[in-house]
Order: sequence, then structure tokens, then C-alpha cells
Amino acid sequence: MMKPALMVGLGEVLWDLLPSGKIMGGAPANFAYMANALGDRGVIASRIGSDPLGEEAYAAMAEFGLNTQYLQRDQAHETGFAKVAIDEAGQPQFTIKEHASWDFLEWTPEWEELAPRADVVCFGSLAQRSPVSAATVERFLRNSRSDAIRIFDVNLRQSYYTSEVLKRSLYYANVVKLTDQELVRVMALTGLEASGDEQRARRLLDEFDLRLVCVTRGSRGSVLVSREETVEHPGFTVRVVDAVGAGDAFAACLAHHLVRGRSLAEINEFANRLASWVATQVGATPPLDSPDVKSMITGIGSEKGTA
Repeated sequence: MMKPALMVGLGEVLWDLLPSGKIMGGAPANFAYMANALGDRGVIASRIGSDPLGEEAYAAMAEFGLNTQYLQRDQAHETGFAKVAIDEAGQPQFTIKEHASWDFLEWTPEWEELAPRADVVCFGSLAQRSPVSAATVERFLRNSRSDAIRIFDVNLRQSYYTSEVLKRSLYYANVVKLTDQELVRVMALTGLEASGDEQRARRLLDEFDLRLVCVTRGSRGSVLVSREETVEHPGFTVRVVDAVGAGDAFAACLAHHLVRGRSLAEINEFANRLASWVATQVGATPPLDSPDVKSMITGIGSEKGTA
């Protein structure tokens, strides 16, 4: 595939309340933003409140050039937000609002039309913390094409996950992305045993009939494990400002190249490069209009498109 792929970020949209200020976030929104930056058609399938934060989120997404056609409006529940503390290493700690609008995702005719058109669907565990949204996410995945790339970007946050949610998500996914710390936790919660990142990844591949497992290791890079090969990348040395959204950028870059049939070595190189740059910026959706960044994006992606 050389034309722009339709990449759906399915799940939560929220405001990250950083020490430096308020920035639109949520893994699916960050994924869609970066998918657009890479030349694909990033779409957010989520739900915001009919409140000032919701209006700001809608305006921000429109300003980013993101398609808002599949963004639901909730009259009863407020737009989500997360208070973000950044530690000395630039790593974020989240305190996430409960009973937010994205906890009430609805299956609609618009989403029924969108699901089978998606080339890539990226979803996580956080958006499934409520039974309502969990059921909607599952229905969206069931209605996606059999040849679509379904990325389970695990994203364990606070206590908002269960073994049932993890197992169900792994069942519907064909690609899984998670940190090395999350990998250990997922293995325990799914009752699987192995030692070392590669062997743990291979247990997940076999148990859930996956195509690819990606384990990110922060400043130590990542390892991609498929049935045919294992490819490690040492990462890049950068001065981290905050790591918010770095993993989402990694996921978008992974999807961009995977859908085009690039090698695991190429995918690992490009995804680490983009994620490292995002970690040097404030927030998950930094502006991409400087000449240096455009050059990097041009080297990674190609066709620019809108859904």
C-alpha cells in the first residue's frame, strides 16, 4: 500500500493537564495526530462532553487537521482529563478523571460504516475500563476487516484494567505494543510464563495467534518479535523533556510502515527515531512545522491525506 492508509484511533480523548499547561491527549487522539503527520488519514473515534473542555477539544482537533466526523458528543458526562506529573527522568504519572464522556462510547451508524473501512485500528485497555465502552470497542473490532491491522496498545494506567480485558483485547488484536514493564504484568495476568522480553513476546504470539509483538524499553529502544524474526534497536540518546505521547508516536509509525510491508528493521529504526523526537518536546502533539521536523517526517512518511 502506497496510498494514505485510513488509521483509526479508537477510545479515549482527554486533556493532559501538564505542569506547563493543558494539552489535548489520549492515546487514540495522539495516534491519529501522528498518523496524519506521517501522511496517512488519522481518524479519532471517541466521545467528548458538551462542555467547554469538549468545545476546546473539538476546536483543537479541527486545527490539527483531524477528521472529527466520528467524534461523539455526550450531553450527560464531562470531557475527560488527566493530571500529569513529570518525574526527573521525564516520565509521566497520570491521575485520570473517572466517569468521563469516553467511558460511554456508543455504537452508531457512523461507526458501523467506519469500522470495515479502516486499514488500521489502534485501541488500548484504558478505554475499556467501563463496561459500556468495552462492549463498543469489542463491537468495532468485530466489524473491522479480517485483513486490517488491529494494534492493541496496552497502556496500563492506575488500576483501570483486568485480566479479562487484556485477554479479550489480545484475542481481537493481531499486533500488540507494550512496554517491558507492561509485558511482565500482562504475562502474570494472562497466566503465561517465560523469562526475558523475547521469550515472553513469543509466548504471547503463540497463545493469541498474533502477527507481531512490539516491546518498548524507553531510552533502551525496543524489540520487535514476529514468528519469523526478532529485531532489536538500542534507541537514541536524547534530552527528554517529557515522554508523554512518545509511545503513541511509536505506534503510529509502526502502523504506517507495517501496512506498507516494510521490514522490521526499518520499522524499528523509524519508530524509535520519531518517538525519541517526541520525548524532547512538551506534550504528545507537538507542532510539526519546523524545517528540521518536516525533513524528518518526510524521510519517514510520504503521502499526506485527510479522511
